[in-house]
Amino acid sequence: MSAPTPNAERATTLPADYNPLEYSAEYKLLYLQELVAKEASKEIVEFLAKQSEYEIANLLESFPIQDRHLIWAQVPEELKGEVLAELEDETRQPLLENVSSKEISLFTQDLDAQDISEILETVTDTVRSSVMATLDEDVRVQVNKLDTYADWEVGSYMDPDIIQVHDDVSLADVQGWLRDNIDLLDDQSQELLVVDQSQQLLGLLSLVDLIKHDQQALVADFIDNAITINDRLDITDAAAIFRSEDIRFAPVINDFGELVGQLNGEDIMEIIQDDVDSTMRNLAGVSQDDELFAPILDSAKSRSIWLGINLGTALLAAAVIGQFEEVLAQVVALAILMPVVASMGGIAGSQTLTVVIRGMAMGQIGGSNRIWLLNKELWVGAINGIIWAIIIAGIAQLWFQDGKISAVIGCAIAINMTAANVSGISIPLLLKRMNIDPALSASVILTTVTDIVGFMSFLGLASLLIL
Repeated sequence: MSAPTPNAERATTLPADYNPLEYSAEYKLLYLQELVAKEASKEIVEFLAKQSEYEIANLLESFPIQDRHLIWAQVPEELKGEVLAELEDETRQPLLENVSSKEISLFTQDLDAQDISEILETVTDTVRSSVMATLDEDVRVQVNKLDTYADWEVGSYMDPDIIQVHDDVSLADVQGWLRDNIDLLDDQSQELLVVDQSQQLLGLLSLVDLIKHDQQALVADFIDNAITINDRLDITDAAAIFRSEDIRFAPVINDFGELVGQLNGEDIMEIIQDDVDSTMRNLAGVSQDDELFAPILDSAKSRSIWLGINLGTALLAAAVIGQFEEVLAQVVALAILMPVVASMGGIAGSQTLTVVIRGMAMGQIGGSNRIWLLNKELWVGAINGIIWAIIIAGIAQLWFQDGKISAVIGCAIAINMTAANVSGISIPLLLKRMNIDPALSASVILTTVTDIVGFMSFLGLASLLIL
């Protein structure tokens, strides 16, 4: 029996009758790549028809821009609106550049306000006005409401199309209304939102209570408390509430206690994913607009800013080294060992920085625990610094057979690793206090600090002990 064919080779022998349930996301990508290479429009249509809107969006974002237009043209018309809503802004915008407002209106006619609002963020004001004019009055009001919120506010993520009942009606009336509007409920629905005549949120009515109790009883008799979220709250704080309270959804109210929408667990999952993605980009000094298959010049431009900042910090470290030309000229071993000092400090600081930024994102750092963490990292840095100082000093002794050089590298390692750990927690805390995103700039500052402290301690001690 022959061995299974490797994945890389399977792309050339793909079955004509494709079953999307049988293959991984990577295999779907390989399959579509082959169809695009052949410009097999009919097969692309058949393939895409078997995928969900999320899968199609992911596949589109996995191709260079020139291929996206070919694939987009084959996306089933009834899925185009939902696919557009799933795409990142940077992917969606080029696809809509040559699409008329009439076509966009067709794409959006069956979408909810959330999806429509997201799509219209990437079109011109003229196109937006044309599309808005074609929407039902209720949907248009909901879209306009969503657009009044900032990107970071709960209101921009909430679903304004909610199922709500009044407290002064009978259970029988509610059941009758639901039967007449059965499409309002989905498989996840377990509670209804209860409001009074002035739209003040009173709480929740469970479907279990709705069914099992006397149908002549009023809704007011069976209202459960609800965990609410303000529409102006930072969305990351809302995500923390979902995690801590273990809830699937939360009613969204305004400052007057009026019900304005609902925040769902699936939205929170998207928020968490976006936050992770944003943090990873920021830590690497990559722009939020720098998507995987962005044009070459766009990616080069977005990355050059942080490369320039890094150059400035590198020159600062170089200037520190330049102050010790004399000792470096006399002792070549110091130049050989300098990268070790910088590397160990950089790694130690990055470890602390990553843990701290994650903790800040999770809302776990604040108040008195900051001092505790600072003290902890001081001791962690000191302990690891001493351990690795002994190890590296021993290696240096075996290498150069010079006790002074060994002592210098050992002391410098201990100092720099301790300073790196302390910097790894103090820098992001300081940046947060200054209302600067720690993930965006902390790593650059940390690198500068560890390089300068490392070189100063290493070369300074060498000047004292060796010259």
